[in-house]
Formats: sequence, structure tokens, C-alpha cells
Amino acid sequence: MGRVARAFWIRSPGEGEIRSVVLPEPGPGEVLVRTLWSGVSRGTETLVFRGGVPTSQHEAMRAPFQDGDFPGPVKYGYLNVGVVEHGPPALLGRNVFCLYPHQTRYVVPEGAVTLVPDAVPPARAVLAGTLETAVNALWDAAPLVGDRIAVVGAGMIGCGVAGVLAGFPGVSVQLVDTDPARAVVAEALGVDFAMPEQAEGECDLVVHASASEAGLARSLELLAPEGAVIELSWYGDRRISVPLGEFFHSRRLVVRSSQVGSVSPARRARRSFGDRMSLALRLLADPAFDALITGESDFDDMPQVMSRLAGGELPALCHRIVYGPG
Repeated sequence: MGRVARAFWIRSPGEGEIRSVVLPEPGPGEVLVRTLWSGVSRGTETLVFRGGVPTSQHEAMRAPFQDGDFPGPVKYGYLNVGVVEHGPPALLGRNVFCLYPHQTRYVVPEGAVTLVPDAVPPARAVLAGTLETAVNALWDAAPLVGDRIAVVGAGMIGCGVAGVLAGFPGVSVQLVDTDPARAVVAEALGVDFAMPEQAEGECDLVVHASASEAGLARSLELLAPEGAVIELSWYGDRRISVPLGEFFHSRRLVVRSSQVGSVSPARRARRSFGDRMSLALRLLADPAFDALITGESDFDDMPQVMSRLAGGELPALCHRIVYGPG
């Protein structure tokens, strides 16, 4: 076919560029997708952009369609929405989500794409990977009717978890963050907001997603006896101290990790990766999740955008990338 696409690559830590890519001819069981939007998952992708993935985690942190290796050159990303230009009749011309990096067109197995439901605007569907992480975390957490729950860290993942929890019957949810501007996002999601020092304690469950030592310590403080912290933060190559003295043992507290790389053991026997992704996309029918998309840029501007995101000059939850018609 000889079709040329363009992709965003991290050339070396802190330096990005747009490269040309020659696409293969799609074979049987494959689809050609033209990207409409992609999303930058600010926490993870800026960590990768800065070269902060520890050597021991190079394999574990690989994205499904990553090219190259950490720290670079590497093509990384996993929030992509596009339209199928070549494939089986059931997919042709349909909008799909794929865990693919930032690239104008790509060829993947048809099983790697998930149809975007008609009730979900395709531009919002870039959040599917975020909601997939939230679904997995809540399968791990197993909240109960009437629980008191805090989500510490109002980044992209924390806000996604809070948004899903907002639909649980009888549950009291507070989103906790050091940035008072996140109160606007909490209001849009339909949950309470608190600064860390004002957050209400005696929680049955705390989901921690601030990627900070202080956030984890505060999460433990907010728990009622025999409560659990579900740890979603990714710390990269940083060492984090956990306060396991004082009341940790007397209150019989729990810290449990959750990671989207495998389906939660609570559902693994009955749900596949595809089931989990389909559920995440259905949840995105709720327009409240638009509050997680806090900016847009053109694909051609990605090298500068990633530098600004990593440097903190461009604050964001999910920053959406817009692709042209070609």
C-alpha cells in the first residue's frame, strides 16, 4: 500500500518529534484506522516523557502497541479514537477506541479495537482507558452500598474513579486534592470536594491516586478501623515512605495495589479485557465526564505540548489531541 502516516515519538527524555511511518497493507483480520482524537494521560505519559520509568519496570510499563524502548526513542500512548477505513463490514466506517499511541493512521488486529457506542460522543471516548482503570480499581475495591469513600488525588485517574463512584447507591464520595480548582471538576462529577486538611475521616475505603507520599499518608489517616487504601498511584523511579507505625496496626488497616495491566482477580474468571473496555465505554455516555478533558491541541504541536505538560506550564487532566481530516 505504501501509505505514510505520522507519529509522535519521544526521541530522548524531554525531547519529542513527529516522524513519518510507512504502514503495512492490512491483512485478513486486520483494520486500518484513521485517528480522529487521542488523549494524553498526563501522569503516566509525562513520566515517560521525562525518562522516569525505572529499568526494572521497562517491560511492565510497555504500552500494547509501543514501538522502541524506554527511555527512548519510544512511541508511547494508549488513548486513541478513530474511524475504520479498511476492515470487515461490521467495523467499516465505525468509530472505535484502541490502546494505540499518537499516530495519524495505524493497522492493528480487529480484536484490538472496541466500537464506540452510539450514545458516546467519539471525542469523549478518548477517556475509555481512564474509565477502564477506574472499573478495574473498583472491582478490586468492591465498595458496598452506603460506604464512606474518599478519592485522594484529583488527577485524571482519581477523577475517573470519583465519577464512576458517583453512580453507586447510597455512597458518600469526597474528592480530595491540594488544588482548590479541582472543586469545579468534583461538582461536575456530582461528588464532594475537600482540601486534604479538611477531608472527613472514618472512611470505609480510600482510593489513592495522587502519586505523592503525603497523599498516601493522608489516605491512611482518613480510614476507619479495618478500612483499606486502594493504591492506584504510579511512582516511577521514586522511593516512597509508608507510615506503617502509629495507628496502622492497631486499626488493622490495609494498603492494596490495583493496576490495569491485568483484570481484577474479583472478575478475572468471568470478564475479559474486552468486556472491561466495553463497560468503560458504556459508562462514558454520562456527559459529566467531559469535565476530565481540560484542553485541546493539534497533533502537529505535540512536541511542544508534551514539553509544557511535563514542565507544569500546561495544567491538565486529560489533554485531547485533534487530528486533521487527512
